[in-house]
Amino acid sequence: MNAIIPAPELASDLAGPNPPVVLDVRWQLGGPNLRSEYEKAHIPGAVFVDLDSELAGPAGVGGRHPLPDPKVFAAAMRAAGVSVDRDVVVYDGGLGWGAARAWWLLAYTGHPSVRVLDGGLAAWSGPVSSEIPAPAAGDFVPAPGAKPLLDADGAAALARTGLLLDARAGERYRGEVEPIDPVGGHIPGAVSAPTTENVTGDGRFRPAAELADRFKSLGATGTPEVGVYCGSGVSGAHEVLALAVAGIPAALYAGSWSEWTRDGSRPVAVGPDPQ
Repeated sequence: MNAIIPAPELASDLAGPNPPVVLDVRWQLGGPNLRSEYEKAHIPGAVFVDLDSELAGPAGVGGRHPLPDPKVFAAAMRAAGVSVDRDVVVYDGGLGWGAARAWWLLAYTGHPSVRVLDGGLAAWSGPVSSEIPAPAAGDFVPAPGAKPLLDADGAAALARTGLLLDARAGERYRGEVEPIDPVGGHIPGAVSAPTTENVTGDGRFRPAAELADRFKSLGATGTPEVGVYCGSGVSGAHEVLALAVAGIPAALYAGSWSEWTRDGSRPVAVGPDPQ
């Protein structure tokens, strides 16, 4: 199944006999919870999911957005109506990062059918609602491990033996600026691949063939494994999603740069070159 779904197809599915569960994952880095925006207007039937408290654990040694406690995640998904035998569609405000985090977590924990609304709520031209749904509880039981996951040591090794992509902005990769984490730069051997270049100006993903060409130019051809990291594992999930659209499986280093730099003994590279 394609990892993304266009808005007209979602509208058709919602009108059909077996509509998907829809999750609203609007989120902003460093800002307040966006539930208030959800309550004003959302795709009818969509359930709000909070990235910071339900799709991530507390910030700490594992980074700014470590993986959530499995019990917390499971409870949030079942409360939203997620079941193993029902399709799931996730969306956010249009940037795609929050939706991609939910997509990756559901896929990583074994849900067989989850897709991201391409372009997010901004691409939706159907009706919206302020009614807060009360879905019947779902039965989804997360089983982590269905998608590859990297830790710090694995990311360091992959940068030497395969292809490790850095999904952050180029200036952060090069170490010219670092607005969030303790130090700028990148994991030695990682290749700069800003996830913002995977989408068009309206937030929709570029065509699969175009994405495949992009990742091929970055070295995703003939490599034994591809991995991705970012600042804290959110925009990195968006790059893993772009790779999936291109037909390229990839692992996520969920702790990402925010975990890597918490240990002062780990090496840091600066400048435009991987090494």
